[in-house]
Amino acid sequence: MSDFVRVASLSEIPDPGKKLVEVDDALVVLFRVGGQFYCLDDVCTHDGGPLGEGRLTGYEIHCPRHGARFDIRSGKVLSMPATEDTRAHEVKVEGDAVYVRLNE
Repeated sequence: MSDFVRVASLSEIPDPGKKLVEVDDALVVLFRVGGQFYCLDDVCTHDGGPLGEGRLTGYEIHCPRHGARFDIRSGKVLSMPATEDTRAHEVKVEGDAVYVRLNE
């Protein structure tokens, strides 16, 4: 498992909002909803679409290619055409800094 990596300042991400960041050569999407932070791989498991370019509605991110939906809190797939969850990662906030640690 990787270490936590600083990826953003609190002021960089509106609430609700999202930001594409790189952690250990992986592109992930950092979300802020209801004062909490969440992080998912920037990959739709249906066809590899960029989730970071999708529409955020509540705790759901919609893939811009075919509309698959994922729960940003867990990475759980919520609708077809995706059938597999996407990977979720750990997020922590210290002061004004937001950190992400990639899960295996």
